[in-house]
Amino acid sequence: MTLDRRLLLRAALGGAVAGGLGFAGPAAAGGDDRSARRRTIYVAGDSTAATYAVADVPRAGWGQALPAFLRPEIRVVNEALSGASSKSFADLGRLDRILAAIRPGDLLLVSFGHNDEKVADPARYTEPWTTFQEYLRLYLDGARARRARPVLVTPVERRRFTADGTPYLSHGEYPDAMRALAADTGTPLIDLTASSFALWGALGAAATKSHFLWLDAGESPNYPAGVADNTHFQAHGAIEVARLVVSAGRMLPGRDGRALCDPTIPDDVLVWPATRPAES
Repeated sequence: MTLDRRLLLRAALGGAVAGGLGFAGPAAAGGDDRSARRRTIYVAGDSTAATYAVADVPRAGWGQALPAFLRPEIRVVNEALSGASSKSFADLGRLDRILAAIRPGDLLLVSFGHNDEKVADPARYTEPWTTFQEYLRLYLDGARARRARPVLVTPVERRRFTADGTPYLSHGEYPDAMRALAADTGTPLIDLTASSFALWGALGAAATKSHFLWLDAGESPNYPAGVADNTHFQAHGAIEVARLVVSAGRMLPGRDGRALCDPTIPDDVLVWPATRPAES
């Protein structure tokens, strides 16, 4: 990747973080109608998709990395919230916040499952074939009522390997429940569970550590004792998962074919804001 392209990509990502998450200037204030009419992709999801802050570097979510594979005229509003399930995100008013802003022609990516699985937490738990689908319908119906287009994204797989290095699935029936809902409602689906599972299997147990938040003690000042996280990503992993989303998401506007074919997207194109936008 050339220096000029890297600088342009960082600028685009910075604009997406600033403009998409409440830090925009003229457009947010109603000053620049041309900017305000930019087509927007909203992300409703959990910590695997969220945008992280300077204090979290190198942790990143795939929603944070989406602009790396989209043309600059596409705006990304990443509302993904750490710890959220389809239920808690809606119950906290986060879905209403998106629906108040979304416009005709915009897209809403909906990706939950990790925290819906938490049986012991009634604020977040949903049952795959009943309440999970019922809550997801709120997102689909809400977007369509505003003439926006919802897209279901099955949950990204965790880093899970048996002792002999064989990968295994961890999300139970939630991906199947989302696939069935997509078929029943005619909703486009990005099967991130399947594509990420295939990627982790191809890379293997050792190589996937560079995608997930695995750091040795002293490797990062933000994680001085080190970290071994098999759910969340560091920058490289977030970028590669975003590549999976956009590669499969043929319905997404402004897909950048050149970037999708570029295996050298550097980690430092990502922008980490001062605070986590969805939590600010």
